[in-house]
Amino acid sequence: MTPFGPQLLGETEKALGAVLARVLDSTGLTEQQWVTLRLAGQNDGRAELVGFIADRAHSADAERIVASLTARGLITGNRLSPAGQTLLDDLRARVDSAAAPIWRDLPASDVAAAERLLNTVAGRARSVLAEWPSS
Repeated sequence: MTPFGPQLLGETEKALGAVLARVLDSTGLTEQQWVTLRLAGQNDGRAELVGFIADRAHSADAERIVASLTARGLITGNRLSPAGQTLLDDLRARVDSAAAPIWRDLPASDVAAAERLLNTVAGRARSVLAEWPSS
């Protein structure tokens, strides 16, 4: 058993990423494009999308990724197009179905504790990144 820390978090992220990659295989989307679609779905259209994506996904390629999704008709302006929303909804359902065996039957108290801990770790990581000098 891997002890809690960066290695365990990395192993977990890689395993979950592999499940996601299998779902995305048939769509031609990359993981970065998937993340961008999800974030675009959270943007109400008021925020400039490239900046919103760059900030939230810590992506230096946000402009290129948004442009590629715009070219596919999945993003219009600063939000998802109707086709983008349909694809996002379909993919969310497929990801949820593929990941269901991972999450099924986990004790609610363990899930709540993991959620608190991972949100704390993520918040601290964002704080460290915010203080890091820009390159």
